[in-house]
Amino acid sequence: MQYPRPLQPGDKVVILSPASKIKPELVDGACTTLRNCGLIPIVSAHCKGEHGSYSGTVEERLTDLTDALADPEVRAIICSRGGYGVVHLLPHLTAEAFRRDPKWIVGFSDISALHAASVTAGVASIHASMCKHLTNHPEDQCNTALMNILRGHMPEYRLPAHPYNRCGEAEGRLVGGNMAVLTGLVSTPFDLLTGDNILFIEDIAEAIYKVERMLYTLRLNGTLARTKGLIVGRFTLYEPDRDHKSMEEMITEMVADYDFPVVFDFPLGHVDENMPLIEGCHARLSVTPEGVTLKMSR
Repeated sequence: MQYPRPLQPGDKVVILSPASKIKPELVDGACTTLRNCGLIPIVSAHCKGEHGSYSGTVEERLTDLTDALADPEVRAIICSRGGYGVVHLLPHLTAEAFRRDPKWIVGFSDISALHAASVTAGVASIHASMCKHLTNHPEDQCNTALMNILRGHMPEYRLPAHPYNRCGEAEGRLVGGNMAVLTGLVSTPFDLLTGDNILFIEDIAEAIYKVERMLYTLRLNGTLARTKGLIVGRFTLYEPDRDHKSMEEMITEMVADYDFPVVFDFPLGHVDENMPLIEGCHARLSVTPEGVTLKMSR
């Protein structure tokens, strides 16, 4: 796994929109936050554009991304938002485009597909909040942690115990992201869920039975049997149903046959407290009755 070099004051960071369109003021606010952190934000040509529900045509969005990847002065790429649309770009991306000059790619939600492309190419990336959070919460712990990672620090998180947690120790490659996006890439060249991983998951506006169906895919294809540890982030905008009172209850049942440690209510997902995680890094997970420790390293 290659790691992009740490950012220095005055480094250029491109903001681009590889999926859905974004409110321009959120891009402007993110630029202000990045400048205050000593970086030089560059807004891509079509970042604030509009083409239906997207920021631009496939060609326009692809050009913004490939130009940023190829520019030696650009040291990180921050995706403006998720939504839907990254999958349109995947057939046109090569592993060499990521490996030639490794850069941090930052984002979450639909950007999980871009992380999958980067990590399967052998380059670590950062699952973290984007323009809206950079604008609305410029100095909170999530943005502070993101800037620390960009500057070369490897994070360690400590969390309180949760009643659904399952204790244990795990070590492996840290991968994950949006549940629907990840399972949509199974059996493609961008399938992250191969090998012995510590897996993290989150989603928004997915019914419990739909997430259960995704987990059955991971059960049937052997992913859960290979998993070293599971980190369950925040699942938001769903309702209890007649079979399960909560997403946590369903997931607990789905992983009952396995012995890996499980963490619930980890601060990641479509919530304000969305702590950054390094996709593709080596990680150690410890779950005890007292709490949780997640340590990331190269």
